[in-house]
Amino acid sequence: MSVKEMQKGLAYASQITSDRELRARELKASGTQIIGYFCCSVPLEFFTAVGIVPYRILGNIHEPISRADAYLETSMCAFVRSCLDLSLKGKYDLLDGMVGIHACDSIQRVYDVWNYCHRSDNYKYTHFIDMPHVVRPASIIFFKKQLGFFKKSLEVYTGKAISDADLVKAIQLHNENRKLLRRLYDLRKNDPPLLSGSEAVEVTLAGMSLPVQEYNKLLEEVIAEVVGRKPQWPTGGSRILVYGTLMDDTTLTELVESAGGHVVIDDSCTGSRTFWHDVQITADPLDGLAKHYLDDIPCPRTYRDFEGSHRDDIEARFRYLGELAKDFGVDGAILSIVRFCDLKECDAPDIRDYLQGKLGLPVLHLGDAYDSTASGQLKTRVQAFLEMTEMSRGSN
Repeated sequence: MSVKEMQKGLAYASQITSDRELRARELKASGTQIIGYFCCSVPLEFFTAVGIVPYRILGNIHEPISRADAYLETSMCAFVRSCLDLSLKGKYDLLDGMVGIHACDSIQRVYDVWNYCHRSDNYKYTHFIDMPHVVRPASIIFFKKQLGFFKKSLEVYTGKAISDADLVKAIQLHNENRKLLRRLYDLRKNDPPLLSGSEAVEVTLAGMSLPVQEYNKLLEEVIAEVVGRKPQWPTGGSRILVYGTLMDDTTLTELVESAGGHVVIDDSCTGSRTFWHDVQITADPLDGLAKHYLDDIPCPRTYRDFEGSHRDDIEARFRYLGELAKDFGVDGAILSIVRFCDLKECDAPDIRDYLQGKLGLPVLHLGDAYDSTASGQLKTRVQAFLEMTEMSRGSN
């Protein structure tokens, strides 16, 4: 009996998240190729179109970094260092290959170091996608060309041609996935939320090691289970938005929940950023994919031209956070940014000012060391913040 036949719904999602290799190794044993990738900007539709399972490369805050520092500076993003460290300890040996992307300088650098450390004979396939940092007509054309190179590389590797019809079918499958995830997140608008923040993290992480077809079925099971069960928490807890680099662990959400709050929405690259917008079906599928992955994902790694004042720019860039806060009834926000993630740290003061000044929300800015040993201090800060949020709610 395969692992997916032993558990269903939330229990299966939790099991897959706690042992990410579990289902992937089953699939690999049956002949399926497993390719690792960094960042939510890698278009997964190409993998699906050619029958490969994309496997998101993540770190582990509970695993001390002991080997990667021989190759990367300690002042580099702790998440990226953790990913390389895990690979050096054999945690990504199941991969048949790896795809990197110029999401940021750290991820670009680790792609080179990763290939150096593992040598080409360990991987049957590697590819790097050169992604522009600006959104202009010429950038979209350039990125479309890069996606064409990526498509061609997969065709050469697998010996299978990827037709436009294959890509459209893959886009439809992933758009269905995005739609289901948005439905799942909508269940957190209730008071109390029907789905906890920790459960949401586990469900989103589970999908990062599954074929999209399996993940869509899992999401349908989870939604039916959550809608059909009794409320699990009391009403009235502070409703928190988490903005950050990524949420690949439930430590923060569990701390908020243990203090009586609810994480009801996130803006992170393992959460809502990956599915909040659909890929448009265009005559040439590469057009829709290039537009989506370069322009639709709100990340400070991408610069957009603007007119007017700095305040006008802030309003244009972070208006979506205001919409999320309103839709999910948010009472406060936590900025959880991995230490040495320069891109998000540079945006943090403007985001804090927007959330506090424009929306009137209490904000807690956490410098995430990507290290579970600091959880005691983190607990104290989160508890104090929720008390402040409760006081703010009481005064309004």
